[in-house]
Amino acid sequence: MMKSKLFWPIVVLFLILFINLLFDKSFFSIEVKNGYLTGSLIDILNRGAPLLLVSIGMTLVIATKGVDLGVGSVIAMAGAVGAMAVSGASGDNLTPLFLAIGLVIAISLLTGVWNGLLVSRIGVQPIVATLILMVAGRGIAQLITDGQIMTVYYDPYTFIGGGHLLMIPFSIFIVAAVLAIAAFLTRKTALGLFIESVGTNPEASRLAGLNSKNILLMVYIFSGLCAGIGGLILSSNVASADGNNAGLWYELDAILAVVIGGTSLNGGRFSLGGTVIGALIIQSLTTTIYSIGIAPEINLVVKAIVVLIVCLLQSPEFRKKLSGRMAMRKVEKKDEGVTLS
Repeated sequence: MMKSKLFWPIVVLFLILFINLLFDKSFFSIEVKNGYLTGSLIDILNRGAPLLLVSIGMTLVIATKGVDLGVGSVIAMAGAVGAMAVSGASGDNLTPLFLAIGLVIAISLLTGVWNGLLVSRIGVQPIVATLILMVAGRGIAQLITDGQIMTVYYDPYTFIGGGHLLMIPFSIFIVAAVLAIAAFLTRKTALGLFIESVGTNPEASRLAGLNSKNILLMVYIFSGLCAGIGGLILSSNVASADGNNAGLWYELDAILAVVIGGTSLNGGRFSLGGTVIGALIIQSLTTTIYSIGIAPEINLVVKAIVVLIVCLLQSPEFRKKLSGRMAMRKVEKKDEGVTLS
């Protein structure tokens, strides 16, 4: 069991949750208030929904030995487009919800196509191609919002990220649906094998008859779609759009979540379940830092330390060296005992 890539992430997740329990005895309690389920665990799932979505899309990109640094900017653009669509320039020109969602999905797919074409067709390095969108996308989001925080007063829109269905936050259902679709396509069809093959050796995959360019294009489109939906949830949850701060550092959190979940940055095999655990660790850690009173200024430092610990525990080489040194110390102590006797 300890050799599983998911063992140590699960242990760390439970450890973080247990630390919260030490400071708040009611941390694991879930109650029904105003007809909705409430509690710290529900809040973690609800607030972590955008990160979960972005991480799911990032998993498939990293599985192809790529990276998508533009997801944070896509979140900002999607939120800005959605808020602008339902509020208008004057704040009272309401657009039907389905049209606003359609615009958000369209801009998300467009960003995915842009990244995918740069990487798969033109041959730009993924980190460079997506860095272009990371910089330009946030500027576009600020142009849409005119550099201001745009407030939304449209209940159907705020329901997406702040509403409830069957007493559970609606955003959790969205994440579950996207995760189920991704898991089905990658584990019940040959698509997952194709993605792993391209990530392991794209040239060999091409010689075997796979169209690696289309597969690369597909995963970047899916990543953009996930980021756009995440931006829609984030914007509707806070009933506003902030082109400057929305989705800030989400790309780094998503990469950390994927790595914690056991997916290698070298491409190849990936784990959607591990990514979900990794994203929950990131969100739980953020909640813990704020709840136990740690200064927000050192949030990133604490997060980096925890991620480093998890990655070391996951590393077979590190565990071998650690166990080897412990064995050597036992032998030395045993020899010392024999010498003294």
